[in-house]
Formats: sequence, C-alpha cells, structure tokens
Amino acid sequence: MKKVLVTATNYPKLCKEGLKKLLDYGCEVETSKLSRPYNRQELKDAASDVEGVIANLEHWDEEMFEAAPKLKVIVRFGTGYDTVDLEAAKRHGVIVANTPGINAPAVAEHTIALLFSMIRSVPQLNADTRQGKWTRTIFHELSDKTVGILGFGAVGRNVAKRMSGFGVSLIAFDKYPNEEAAKALGVKMTSFEDVLKNSDYVLIHLPSIQETYHIINGENIAKMKDGAYLINTARGPLVDEKAVCEALKSGKLAGMASDVFESEPVTPDYPLFQFPNYICTPHSAGETYENYRDTGLATATAVIDVFQGKDPQNRRA
Repeated sequence: MKKVLVTATNYPKLCKEGLKKLLDYGCEVETSKLSRPYNRQELKDAASDVEGVIANLEHWDEEMFEAAPKLKVIVRFGTGYDTVDLEAAKRHGVIVANTPGINAPAVAEHTIALLFSMIRSVPQLNADTRQGKWTRTIFHELSDKTVGILGFGAVGRNVAKRMSGFGVSLIAFDKYPNEEAAKALGVKMTSFEDVLKNSDYVLIHLPSIQETYHIINGENIAKMKDGAYLINTARGPLVDEKAVCEALKSGKLAGMASDVFESEPVTPDYPLFQFPNYICTPHSAGETYENYRDTGLATATAVIDVFQGKDPQNRRA
C-alpha cells in the first residue's frame, strides 16, 4: 500500500472526490489535522515513509528530500511551485507537478473583490458605519480608467474577461504574450514599463521566480502614475514591501491590496498595517468550493499517474 501525505488543508472535507480516488486506488492517505502549515520538523516526521505528497506551501529542499527517502512524487495543490527545489527533486528522483489554471477563476474574482474594496474604501466605511460614524466619501468611478495586468496567464486572462464589462481600457504584459487571447479579450499587450506608466490600477499575476523577485520595487514604483493603485494576488516576494510603505507614505501610491505576503502568516506588527489605504486577506484568493473540488481531483490523478509509471499532467521536474 502506497502512503500519500496531504499537507493541503481541508482536503478530506472539500476534496472528497480526490480523496476517494486515492483510497480506491489503494493508497493510505494521511491528511493534515493542523489549522496551520506544518513546521519543518513536523513535515520531516510526517514525510519519513511516504511515497507521494499533495503539497501546500511548505518548502521542499535537499534536507527535506533526504528526510523522505521513499518519496516519488510531489504535486502542488495550486499553480505556484516556487517552494519546491526542482534540482534537488531531480537528484532524489522525485517527480514534481502542479495544477495550473484550475484556481484561476477563483483568484480572478478575489482580485476584483480586492480592487473594488480598496478603491471604494469598503473595509474602512464598514468599520466606521458600525461605530456610528456617517462617513460620506467621494470616489472616482472605474469606467474610462486603465487597468494594467502584469502576467497574462490563466489568472490574468480570467481577470481581463471579468473586467471587460466595466468600461475600462485593458493593457497587459507577459514575457510570452498570448496575442490571440489578448485580441479576443480586448487587451493590448505591451511592455512591463508601459503597464506601470499608463495604468491607474496595476494587478500583479506574475510567477515568483528569481528574475521577478521584488520586481515591484522603489525604482519601478517611481515609474507608475502618481496616485495609482496596486493589487497583488500572486506571490508575496514579487513586491518589495518596504518600498510600498514608502510609496503609501508619500502618496505616490493611493492604495494597495494584497492576498499574499513575503513571509506568511503575518504578525500584528506587519509594517503595512499602519496604512488605512492598505487592505489584505490571508492568502485566501483560491479558497472556493469549486477550486477545492477540481484541484483535489487533479492532484489525486497526478499522484496515481506517477504510481502507475506515467508522466503526470503539468510535470515540472
């Protein structure tokens, strides 16, 4: 019987189809009973005798692979796989796969929810009203503004599809631009600098890799419009949080919203919390019943494929 460790949270509750598929194949499945990510020692202990892992955001490196000598496959529950050292995986004969695109509708919806919450001050007005403060605020409408999308993959395209009905101009940057999809969605593909320079709202949907680390830094924020807004639902390391603090303090940025952080979870002394024009959520953009159902089934299928000697879909190493 092959043992599979599932560190992704809520798998037994929300991924019943995926869990059933693993059990029907004859796997012994150990699921997380924690309400938080595994710490390093807990992960070493849990992975010591497993052959497959359906992974959350824990880090898998040389040391972790050495602690899991039977491991054959890691499948990321989601798109990003920057938490897995692919070269170390290859050295240890571990196949790595992910499940891109499945969570794109969920993340796109959350991105737009953050955008509207930020530009309409929804959290602050809600708090004020509950305290008996009748705060009447004047806003700009979204129509006729320019929305810039950094990263035109599955999430970026889903955002564009949903934003197209709001009367905005859509521009996007991607290292490997999909011109056909852009044309169909009414999006103008352009350069990274052009998105920064011309957008009223900049939405980040880039992958977290070495070349994109702190791509939103002081130098690039300076290229943005005065009073622009920034939304990050991709990965925390894409943004230099100190630079954002300075930009919010100076007024260069009118606001920022994020679902991701450079170090997670954040603590109450997180520097951006001092700014009322900063709003956030706890890395929950993909938390939908539909995403759990579909990603759960996809991860189970990928693990079983490897056990059967097949290449899983979306193999990365």
